[in-house]
Amino acid sequence: MALTQQELKVFPSLRMGRFREMSRRTTTRRDVKYNCIAFAAGDTTQPWWPPVPTVQRFYYWPAGIPVEETLDAFMSAFASLGYTPCSSPNLEPRIEKVAFFVKPNGVPGHAAIQRENGMWHSKLGDLEDIEHNLRDLECATYGTVQAYMQRTRRDS
Repeated sequence: MALTQQELKVFPSLRMGRFREMSRRTTTRRDVKYNCIAFAAGDTTQPWWPPVPTVQRFYYWPAGIPVEETLDAFMSAFASLGYTPCSSPNLEPRIEKVAFFVKPNGVPGHAAIQRENGMWHSKLGDLEDIEHNLRDLECATYGTVQAYMQRTRRDS
């Protein structure tokens, strides 16, 4: 099922033709199989989010990582996977990058991973996974890009 015009209204910078759907929807309304944070972490078996009062269902969160909805906590979760902070979203050979979007209230809203072609790959909530330009997902729901992390590509 393709993204509808109503769904695209959430992402005002995302226009038809400027992104490519990479997979079908992977959830039902009751069962989130994975979310954007898990997807960027390479896990399509379970959703990731710290177990905080605002979250009503079970999500995975790495042991030993602060249980809080902060950019620092999310970056610590990715550091546990071998990522280190970096300052640029620019494509680099054999380097895998993750971008973190943060809402005005300071809560992370989204994460995207860079593909080898320089485009970014994201899981859109309960919707499809898409390939897109990085800043095209900046919106009220996800926030703006605030930080990047990198590691050597596993397939390198």
